[in-house]
Amino acid sequence: MEEPQKSYVNTMDLERDEPLKSTGPQISVSEFSCHCCYDILVNPTTLNCGHSFCRHCLALWWASSKKTECPECREKWEGFPKVNILLRDAIEKLFPDAIRLRFEDIQQNNDIVQSLAAFQKYGNDQIPLAPNTGRANQQRGGGFFSGVLTALTGVAVVLLVYHWSSKESEHDLLVHKAVAKWTAEEVVLWLEQLGPWASLYRERFLSERVNGRLLLTLTEEEFSKTPYTIENSSHRRAILMELERVKALGVKPPQNLWEYKAVNPGRSLFLLYALKSSPRLSLLYLYLFDYTDTFLPFIHTICPLQEDSSGEDIVTKLLDLKEPTWKQWREFLVKYSFLPYQLIAEFAWDWLEVHYWTSRFLIINAMLLSVLELFSFWRIWSRSELKTVPQRMWSHFWKVSTQGLFVAMFWPLIPQFVCNCLFYWALYFNPIINIDLVVKELRRLETQVL
Repeated sequence: MEEPQKSYVNTMDLERDEPLKSTGPQISVSEFSCHCCYDILVNPTTLNCGHSFCRHCLALWWASSKKTECPECREKWEGFPKVNILLRDAIEKLFPDAIRLRFEDIQQNNDIVQSLAAFQKYGNDQIPLAPNTGRANQQRGGGFFSGVLTALTGVAVVLLVYHWSSKESEHDLLVHKAVAKWTAEEVVLWLEQLGPWASLYRERFLSERVNGRLLLTLTEEEFSKTPYTIENSSHRRAILMELERVKALGVKPPQNLWEYKAVNPGRSLFLLYALKSSPRLSLLYLYLFDYTDTFLPFIHTICPLQEDSSGEDIVTKLLDLKEPTWKQWREFLVKYSFLPYQLIAEFAWDWLEVHYWTSRFLIINAMLLSVLELFSFWRIWSRSELKTVPQRMWSHFWKVSTQGLFVAMFWPLIPQFVCNCLFYWALYFNPIINIDLVVKELRRLETQVL
C-alpha cells in the first residue's frame, strides 16, 4: 500500500511542478482539488450550492453524518447529487496519470467501496421522491405520461360506472336461473352467446317460442328438420354439446368474465390478484384444482392446435376440448417459465370480441407487469444477488399461500360491495398504477447509468 502512495505523490508533484503546457493560461492540479480531501477531484459531484467534492468523499461524509447537506457550507441538497460529467471529463483529460493512481487507491480501500455502495443505494431509494427530479421529469415528459394516465383513468371510471349501473345485475344472469324457467327471449340470448353464427337461427327459435322446457326436449334430429333447419353439422354439434352442459348443471355454464365472476366471486377475485403478483403459482393452482373448467380452456386458447386456427369464434372452439398434445405442453411450458404474463395477454387477446375494453386493459397490464418483472431480474443480476433467488422464491411462495388461506378463511365475512370494489380496482386501475411504476423504474435506471 505504501508503494502506490509514493508513486501517487510523485505524480502529483510532477503535475504541480509542470503545469499543463498551452498557449493560454497555465492550469495546475490544485485548481481542481476537493474541499474534503484537498486532493484532485475524482468523479466530481456538484451540489445545489455549487461546491464540488469527490463522490467517495461525499459518500464518506454522508455515511458518517447521515446528513444531506454540503460538508463546507452546510446547505442542504435536494434530490440525489449526480456526477458533474463535464468537469469529470475535463479533469481526466488534463491529469490522466493522477486520476488513474487515485482510482487505484480508492478501489483498494474497502471502507470507501462500501460507503459508495450504501450511498448509491440510498440514492436509488430517494430518486422517485426527490422534488427537483420530479420537476425535471415533468419537463422532460411528465406531461405526456400524466396525459396518458388521465385518459386511462377516465376510461376506467367510465367502465366502472357502466358495470355498476348496468340494468342486468349479476343475479339476473342465466347462470343463476334454472333452465326450465327460461323464457323464449332468454333461450335466444343463450343461443346467441355461442357465437356470431348463432344469429342465423334467432328468428326460427323466436317464431317457435322455444322456452327452457321445450329446449330440454329437443334432439339432434329435430334440430336438423323444419322449423329449425340447422343444416350445418358443426353448428348442430355445438348447440347439442352446450345443451348437454346446461342439462347437467341445470343452469347456463359461465362463458365470459362477468358470468364467471357471478358464479365464482371469491375465486375470480383471488385469481385476479394472484395472477398479478404470482402468475406461475396461479397457473399451477388452476392445473391442480380447476383443470377441466378453467385450465383446459386456457391452454387451448393460448396454445391452439394448427387445425383449430380456423375462423371459428372463441366460444365455439372451447365447447369440445381434448387433452393437450405434447406440442401444446411444450409451447405452454416455455412461455410459463419465461413469459408468464404473455400467456395472460394472449388469452385476453382471443377474447377481444367478447370483452372489448376489458381485454385491452388486461393486455396492457400484462405487458407492464412483464416489464416490471424484467426490471426485478435486472436488479438481482446487477447486485450479484442470484444466490438469494431460491430464498426469495420460497418466501414468495409462503406469502402467496398465506394470503390465499387468509382470503379463504375470511371470505364469508367480506361484504359483496367491498369485493366488487377490489375486483374492479384490480381490473381497471392497476394498469394505470403499473404505468407509473414502469416510468419510475426507467428513470431510476437512467440515473444509475449516469
